[in-house]
Amino acid sequence: MDLNDTPEQAEFRARAREWIAAHAAESPPPATHFHAADPAPYREWQAKLAKAGLVGVTWPAEFGGAGLGPAEQMIANTELAAAGCATIVDHIAIGELGPTIIAYGSDEQKDRYLAPMLEGSAGWCQLFSEPAAGSDLAGIVTKARRGGDGWVIDGQKVWTTMAQFADFGLLLARTDPSLPKHRGLTMFVVDMHAPGVTVRPLRQITGASGFNEVFFDGVELPEDATVGPVDAGWQVAMTTLMFERMAVLAALDQMPFAPEDFVMGVLDHPGLDDGRVKQVLAEITAEVTGLQFTAYRALSALGAGGIPGPEAGLGKIGLIESGVKGAQLLTELLGPDALEGEWGELLCEMQGLRSGGGTDEILRNTIGERVLGLPPEPRVDKGVPFEQLVGGAARNGAEEVVA
Repeated sequence: MDLNDTPEQAEFRARAREWIAAHAAESPPPATHFHAADPAPYREWQAKLAKAGLVGVTWPAEFGGAGLGPAEQMIANTELAAAGCATIVDHIAIGELGPTIIAYGSDEQKDRYLAPMLEGSAGWCQLFSEPAAGSDLAGIVTKARRGGDGWVIDGQKVWTTMAQFADFGLLLARTDPSLPKHRGLTMFVVDMHAPGVTVRPLRQITGASGFNEVFFDGVELPEDATVGPVDAGWQVAMTTLMFERMAVLAALDQMPFAPEDFVMGVLDHPGLDDGRVKQVLAEITAEVTGLQFTAYRALSALGAGGIPGPEAGLGKIGLIESGVKGAQLLTELLGPDALEGEWGELLCEMQGLRSGGGTDEILRNTIGERVLGLPPEPRVDKGVPFEQLVGGAARNGAEEVVA
């Protein structure tokens, strides 16, 4: 792993820095929560970044990207953060869903969806988790059955980020309950404005509504709405999640809880002179620095032709651990004052972030099994048709079992 820019990367950094310096005044203020702000200025800003080649840097040039590596995307993110510029509004689409469509989508899907996605003119969401299928994602029961000239979707998703602003979604649904639960799943593109789609924002403890529950009641999709092979959606979903974790690594410098942010939060507090406080801040700084090296290593491997692997989960675990530690420090030092403004929202949300994008426990199991080579957890449902599982049969009902 070489932490120095290559000549090509140095040239890209210089071009990015020059463009950002010339256009930083056009950036809207950085927003921790886009659902609490008017998204229009941020979509306009994303369009400008895309035109400058600072969004979708890793996307192939034929789809509007720069055709460069993940290291260049990290450079762009770092330079934007250093200049105090806003990040993109639709990071889920750019970092996860777009690359998934590039990898598995049809030519027609790529032509139709990728350009508006890159420019920010069409919002997207990821429709995976369900009320009874979060950590056990393969236990989803949202049904996709053949109907008319295409598919009919019935079911419910929950914890869907930014669904209230989305025009399209990438949906994982069960197409064949007679297969084991990790099979018989298919990925679809869903028009979020289609008849039968209902989005209900979820009010959080902070008062914000960044997540939603989404209901599908007889939603009709065309035959070509599938992304990847029918009944092989699990691999597509795993690719999406690996892209998600790599996107987190590439955007470390744009996270709202960097060590310097915690220092600024207690800068005028007399407790900052306490050696124990300095020790915690030093630990957070060391942990985040280690995460940055992990990110460089993972992104370097990806740039050399690899694919996102389970080690990317290390970044998510470590980042949230450091954030929780910093949040606890702020709470202890500032007391009730820590609940004011953006800090208050962050402190209330931090513990919940342990579950988003894969719980700590699930990610640790994955790292243990696939990175460290430890024995896998026993699975009593391995190879068993989903319709024969107690949860699957009960939640799918007799009609689906015989379908």
